[in-house]
Parts: sequence; C-alpha cells; structure tokens
Amino acid sequence: MFEVLKPIPQDPILAMMASYREDTHPQKIDLGIGVYKNDLGETPIMQAVQQAEARLLQSETTKSYTAPAGSPLFNLRSAQLVFGAEHPALNDGRVISAQTPGGCGALRMGAEFLRGCSSESRVWVSTPTWANHIPLLGGAGLDIVEYPYYDYANKAIQFDAMLQALESARQGDFILLHGCCHNPSGADLNREQWDAVADLLERKGLIPFVDMAYQGLGSGLDDDAYGVRMLAARMPEMLVATSCSKNFGLYRERTGTLFIVGETPEQTSNAGSQLFSKIRSHYSMPPSHGAAIVETILSDDELSTLWQDELSLMRHRIQGLRQSLVTKITASDIQGDFSFIEQQFGMFSFLGITPQQVEQLRTEHSIYMIDSSRMNVAGLNEQCMDYFVAALGEVLKTP
Repeated sequence: MFEVLKPIPQDPILAMMASYREDTHPQKIDLGIGVYKNDLGETPIMQAVQQAEARLLQSETTKSYTAPAGSPLFNLRSAQLVFGAEHPALNDGRVISAQTPGGCGALRMGAEFLRGCSSESRVWVSTPTWANHIPLLGGAGLDIVEYPYYDYANKAIQFDAMLQALESARQGDFILLHGCCHNPSGADLNREQWDAVADLLERKGLIPFVDMAYQGLGSGLDDDAYGVRMLAARMPEMLVATSCSKNFGLYRERTGTLFIVGETPEQTSNAGSQLFSKIRSHYSMPPSHGAAIVETILSDDELSTLWQDELSLMRHRIQGLRQSLVTKITASDIQGDFSFIEQQFGMFSFLGITPQQVEQLRTEHSIYMIDSSRMNVAGLNEQCMDYFVAALGEVLKTP
C-alpha cells in the first residue's frame, strides 16, 4: 500500500530553518522563523518561567492524567487574562475554556467544534493570513473564503474592501480575525475599525473566531485584548484561540486555550460538552507542563509582576528595533518609504521586496526570510542591523 505514496514537499519555513543551520556565513541572519530573540540572537527562557518551574519541581506530586478540558485553574487564569477578570461574559457564565496543545490545537479544535455546529457555514480568513490557518481550519472540513486585508502597494489595511467583502457573508458564517499583531503583516485594526467590524457582524448574524497568539507584544496586555473583550460583550456567540508560545516563551511546551462564548450559560455548557467530546476523540487530553507553569505565574503576584515586566521589555525591544531599522534605512541611500515598519505591531512585517530579491538576500548575504518578504523583526539586533541595511541596499540597487 505505501508504494503508492508520493513525498510531500517540506514546509518552506522548516526547509529554510535547515538551510540556515547549515549556513557557515559569520554574519548570517534568520528573519524567518517566528520566535522572539534577544540581542544575542537567542530565544531565552523567561525568568518568571524558570522560577515557576523550580516551584513545580518542589510541589508537583503526580503525573496522572488530566481531563479533556485540561487544568481548571489554568483555564480560569487564562480567561481572566484574555477577557479581563470582571468581564460580564465571565461573570454571567457565558465562557467555557479548554486547555489545548498550543494555539494550533485551539484553532483545530475550534474548527472541529464549528464543523459539528453547521456543515454549511463557511469560515472567512484574511488575505494574507498565517500560513497554517487554512490547513488547520480546512482540515476540519470547513469551507474557506478569503476577504481582502493588507494592501501590499500602500502598506496598509484595505479596510473598506474588507467590509465590502464581508457584506457577502451569509448568516452563520465564521469570521477569523487576528486579535493583535497580525501575522504576517503587522498591520492591526484600530479601535474604531474593531467597532465597525462588530457592527457588521451583529447586523449580519456572523460569528467571530478571534486568533490572539501575541497578547502583550503589540500595545500591551489590555490594549491588545480590546477586540476580544468588546466582541465578547456585544456578540451572543464567538470563539477565541490563544497561545502561550510567544508571550510566555513556551514554544515547545505547546500551551494554548480555546474559549467558546455562548448566549446563555446553558448554551455555553452544552457547547462545552460538544467540544470536550471532540477533544476526547482527537488527543484525549492536553499536555500539562506548560499550563502548570502559566497558572503558577498568573496565580502569584510576585511572579505575575516579573512576567509582565519581562513581557514589557520584549514589546519595547521590538518597537525599538522597528524604529532603529526605519532610521537606518532612511539615513542610507535606499530609495522608498519604509516608515510603515515603525507603525506596525508585533514581530512581523512585510519588507515589500520581490521573491527574487528575497532569494538574493539569502544567496548573496545569508539573510533568511520567506519569499513573501515577511520578516521577523525580533530576529534583528543592533549588532547586525547595519549589515542588514547594507545588504538590502545592494539588493535594491540590482537592476
């Protein structure tokens, strides 16, 4: 039977990671893989995480199974972080939470749940969106429709075109929205735009599915959650997928959460039973270690303050790198306006160069990013910034 199978091409980001590891250039730069890096080019373990793990080693008494929903305390603390401790949806019992294997697990279980609710409803995703959104959602059997989002020419959100496209969505369709730090563009909705989207969703009976993988890395923990909190207060039903990979640095621990918001506590409870049944039939229960770290941090004032301070430093460092990059490009002989980089949020931006120029950066200068020119700003540092700007200038001069 296996002789009929054909090889599947490797994921381009994973293939690029392998090429980067094999590259011996002393000034090579990795701007492709989506992980936070410090000034040494390392992805460190946060101090709050290290201290929480040390406590767990002393206090943990079992490695027995958890439930399909995961840790109740983790789910509670995560809900309070995302929605705010006094949000009406939480106080009214309209939110059910499930700890998942990373944000990917949250997205996929959300898609499986939605597929069980309706076989006809479609899910709308932005153009562009994170590359794994479509396989995660489409793999559950949901039909995918795209709405315009990022204008590559003007380096801004096509908001009017976005609203116009969503006018053709059918009642009961699901609309995937990036909560903050849009991946891959870095272009985020402002509050007025979030409110306008909510008006449209309410009027047409559409259901928001918000992916918020970067809370705290855009404008701050509360500001980044504006869209989620506003929608949860206004909409009768919604889903939210979150991840602890970036803001807690728990990439390999695969720690995420799926939230379902229902119109009434009874409907929410029924939705939870459906979700937990889906989880049981897929992976039975989530891994516990990352969730135990997060609940330890969020349940302790000292650790929580330390974590928030570290997260703030990460956020300000990324914004500082954006500002420094724009300043250095402006001071060089590179033609064009790159100020959009400074105006965006989170780890990612499109540099706005062609796939051929991306390839030239890779082959001639050992600077790695994916062909769309999406770059991880956090992969830069002050030591390599001048080299990057000089290489970019050489590539853009090439006819």
